[in-house]
Amino acid sequence: MASSIRSVALAPYPRYTEDEMRSRAKALHQALNTRRTVRDFSDQPVAREVIASCIRTAGTAPSGANQQPWHFAVVSDPAIKRQIREAAEAEERAFYEQRAPDEWLEALSHLGTDADKPFLETAPYLIVVFALVSRTDEKGHRTKHYYPYESTGLATGLLISALHNVGLASLTHTPNPMKFLNQVLERPANERPFLILVTGYPAEGVKVPDIERRSLEEICTFY
Repeated sequence: MASSIRSVALAPYPRYTEDEMRSRAKALHQALNTRRTVRDFSDQPVAREVIASCIRTAGTAPSGANQQPWHFAVVSDPAIKRQIREAAEAEERAFYEQRAPDEWLEALSHLGTDADKPFLETAPYLIVVFALVSRTDEKGHRTKHYYPYESTGLATGLLISALHNVGLASLTHTPNPMKFLNQVLERPANERPFLILVTGYPAEGVKVPDIERRSLEEICTFY
């Protein structure tokens, strides 16, 4: 069946020399290699337009059938952040005290995490990322989305990189379950909470665990 989508010319890709490619690849790795997850944030304000531009970058991610099955709910209102913290900590307490297997608690032990999540109020922004399993248009027609979680994961990765690019720290927070986010933010049932991305400036003097990233040989095989 012939496609009904109009085609346009691909915008020109720059043709770098091999030396330029190596240099650019190395520079990007060096920049992103300084990215670390932090759990202590400053309450220093961040311009809303900066966050908006980073989310525009996230929206350039590839997605199944170009359905772009994501929604970013940006929370800066202190009262709403308080509601999210209270609900998240209730789920986290149940997780740490009842649901978490010993193996998972052992894996988390060196990170120093617990059920207390003050960063959910301290950081200037909580970006709640939703994956859309379907969309309903203004005529009530429902369209199923394909690969919504994989696509949303790709968009979230770009968002984390974009935030780091402007000097902001981030933390991926995934209380389980997260259905309370639909209630607090009044989001429809077709939007499934994917994660909370906490973002802002790191607190002054913040420390992070002394960990290393796996080597290229450990994470990559060339054939």
